[in-house]
Amino acid sequence: MKIYISCDMEGISGIVHVDQTRSNGQDYPRCRELMTEEVNVAALGAFDAGAKEVLINDSHADMRNIIIEKLDPRVQLISGSLKPLSMVQGVEAGFDAAFFVGYHAGMGAKAGILDHTYYGSVVSEVKINSKAMNEAAINALMAGSYGTPVVLVTGDDRVCEEVREILSPVETVAVKWAITRYSARSLHPKEAQRQIREAAARALRSISQYKPFVLPSPYILHIKMLNAGMVDNAEIMPGSRRLDALTLEYKTDKLMDLFKALLTALTLGSESIPQVRPK
Repeated sequence: MKIYISCDMEGISGIVHVDQTRSNGQDYPRCRELMTEEVNVAALGAFDAGAKEVLINDSHADMRNIIIEKLDPRVQLISGSLKPLSMVQGVEAGFDAAFFVGYHAGMGAKAGILDHTYYGSVVSEVKINSKAMNEAAINALMAGSYGTPVVLVTGDDRVCEEVREILSPVETVAVKWAITRYSARSLHPKEAQRQIREAAARALRSISQYKPFVLPSPYILHIKMLNAGMVDNAEIMPGSRRLDALTLEYKTDKLMDLFKALLTALTLGSESIPQVRPK
């Protein structure tokens, strides 16, 4: 078996604040170790179930968080950005199953730790074919286009609820329970790691029950942004259509074109703030 793992940071046990997830944050060095440990045990669970190859993609922020020398020597790691497939770079090689480790709820979740969808400073909501999509769903759709089912998602209780609704059946591990957007009751890291390793092996031992996540074409993307200025800039993207002050639409028969349009629109939206001219 070949297993693919995409690992984010906001859904790691003990992490509740942006300061813990940014490279210049006071708690970041400790939290990147927690991230490394959780993704490593997911890989170990895959090996426990008979996997012969595990590829990990560092999917958080600048994507240079996971400490490679602390991983099991049998794994391979993709790190750094830019990446054409972003959080699912590498999945195009074809895998028997995928794990999403350290994931978080989509933007707008009530009591979801550090909830956002790709660009938290830009996105209010993403819909594909009228379905609200969080990062796990978007990335599962991309994995599904290459025939790879997502069999395990770990993070807070809110993202686990979201993916069970969208991707069912899927194995989940809640490593913390959100109280507000910035507070949670967390498992001890060692207990979280034990549960993740066991869940990874369990999912692969019943792999036949999981199917790739797919939606029918044509694909209709709706991106709702946080202010009109962001859409002012994003609507210069060829093929897009502005529906109202805050919403951009894009239609295509090709899922890859939709994914590229999503990343392009969000990049343009993030660059919409006028710069101050130097004196």
